[in-house]
Amino acid sequence: MSAPATHPLDAPLREHNALLASSGVALRLERRGQRLALRGPLPCRQGGSRLVVQRISLGYPADAAGLDQASTALRRVVQQLQQQSFCWSQWGGSSKPPSTVGVPAPSEAAAAIERFERGFFNDPRRRRNPAGARTTWTSAYLPYLRRLRRWAAEQPQPLATPLLEAVLESYPLASRSRQQCGTALAALARAETIALPDDWADRAGGYGLHAAQFRQLPSDTQILEWIERIPNPGWRLAYGLMATYGLRNHEVFFTDLSALGRGGDRVIRVLPTSKTGEHQVWPFQPEWVERFELPRLGEARTLLPPVSTDLRHTTLQQVGRRVAEQFRRYNLPLTPYDLRHAWAVRTIHIGLPDTVAARMMGHSVAIHTRTYHHWITRRDQQQAVDAALARARAA
Repeated sequence: MSAPATHPLDAPLREHNALLASSGVALRLERRGQRLALRGPLPCRQGGSRLVVQRISLGYPADAAGLDQASTALRRVVQQLQQQSFCWSQWGGSSKPPSTVGVPAPSEAAAAIERFERGFFNDPRRRRNPAGARTTWTSAYLPYLRRLRRWAAEQPQPLATPLLEAVLESYPLASRSRQQCGTALAALARAETIALPDDWADRAGGYGLHAAQFRQLPSDTQILEWIERIPNPGWRLAYGLMATYGLRNHEVFFTDLSALGRGGDRVIRVLPTSKTGEHQVWPFQPEWVERFELPRLGEARTLLPPVSTDLRHTTLQQVGRRVAEQFRRYNLPLTPYDLRHAWAVRTIHIGLPDTVAARMMGHSVAIHTRTYHHWITRRDQQQAVDAALARARAA
């Protein structure tokens, strides 16, 4: 059997859509017979702010001139979406919702999510740490799967790539929620054997400390100054632990602090019940152990605030939220995670290997490198410059 004939415009369309994908635009141009159309997440025809994967029939001919006209139209649509001025009446649309003839029942997505949830909690690796698994599910998966289920129910679509793309594109570019959504939907897609686009990871990425956040990280001097704004001695100790050891919010209350006591080596141990399991952490800066009076916790960890840690009645996420609430209550000009990020950057400047720092922080080297790429790149470049200058002086 001979291969289907290709159209002269197919290759230019692929190149054009690849450029759109690389620039973060979710819309695509496509050829439908001898005419061009636009397809991607667009406002629901029934109203509201929700985006649904739909098509605009542009009517331009499938030739080079038509591609130029279609590209111009796509730029107009993108601009209108950004300015929230998009209106279907300007694009030959009506208020009639897209046809749902032949579309599977909306329960398809719900059933897939239920299967995925069962598989998630039946994973032997997660069954070893049920509290951590429950926290991961409720914070890193459930919010995004709920949105997927809601979209599939309100605008019935088959559980396929276009629906997953629409849900992903509903989150802002370069946001943490978009990155987490991409991870959750990719896991579901693997479980349901749904093929995702090759650029899925790039489109879902962008989480990290972007340029606006570089300026917000507190300096060591500010960290030492701002603790004075906390009147409660227990919360001062919690602040000191996070600043000195780079702990997550909830890890303050799920850590073996005995090494802070008399004769201890000051290396604390995050307990297996935490989000990412057991790991050891060294202090940076070491002198802050005494500065923040942390040795007192080695003798009596009850000096920490009375926060419930019974995971039969609470979750790691709720414990962490309690810490964040206290920071806001004291009007601190930083978040708990700012202390963690500042600790990580401190280890980079000191020259601690990224693999070691990542292990202490309880995450992968890939996440560590992506999150702290700016500082790691600067350190590596500085080391290369220093080595080059040393060779030049020696010559």
